[in-house]
Amino acid sequence: MKVILKQDVEDVGKKMQIIEVKDGYAQNYLFRKKLAVPATDENMKALEAELAEIAAREAEIRAEAEKTRDIINLKTYSLKVKCGSSGKLYGAITNQEVADCIGGAAGVSIDKRKISFDTIKSTGNYEIRIKLHPQVEAKVFLAVEAES
Repeated sequence: MKVILKQDVEDVGKKMQIIEVKDGYAQNYLFRKKLAVPATDENMKALEAELAEIAAREAEIRAEAEKTRDIINLKTYSLKVKCGSSGKLYGAITNQEVADCIGGAAGVSIDKRKISFDTIKSTGNYEIRIKLHPQVEAKVFLAVEAES
């Protein structure tokens, strides 16, 4: 019997997947626990509509990420911080500080969890990678300068 999974089922399949199972398993387990529905024409059309909606949302999110990447990519941003006379910072630069610096200068919203860089503990120029979307990544440069 063909069924459409409504949730992930361990060792069986993932949500929205169409699978072939034995009649008894479908009737006695999957349908009773509301883990699946029969793969009728009506249910198949509903699944296709839902998949199309998800694809449209995903395309919109990716387009927004690409737009943000085009705004910030390969630009240099300046961050002024307190440091000693040798250029060594009193603390380390955080992801939140980088997100605020780039977001404020470019006028975009950056999630601090998407930013990756090596620890910054002194003044200088650094390369920062921002993963805006699973397929969209931006690279920016951060100039860390001493605060007067």
